[in-house]
Amino acid sequence: MFPGMDAKKMQAAMKQMGISQEEIDANRVIIERDDENIVIENPGVVKVNMQGQSSWQITGEESVEAKSAFNEEDVRLVMEKTGKSEDEVKGCLERVGGDLTEAIMELS
Repeated sequence: MFPGMDAKKMQAAMKQMGISQEEIDANRVIIERDDENIVIENPGVVKVNMQGQSSWQITGEESVEAKSAFNEEDVRLVMEKTGKSEDEVKGCLERVGGDLTEAIMELS
């Protein structure tokens, strides 16, 4: 942050200003959005507390996952109506874009 300042002095200065940081051991970070999820693999996560406010710094390998147009309740309903397995139902729902009626007709 400041060239030539050693880490211990930096920590002491941050403490005097009311700033603390904590490394968080995380395997994966997911940011959920309406239409997709941003996934950070192998993240470096630091929680920074400053004057009662928390902020998060995240670094890592980013990818984007599309959200499926169905939920677990939809999967159970189609399984009940068709007698098919969870994997079969999920695959079909993905193919038909989450359309329950079409999935039931296709699997029946």
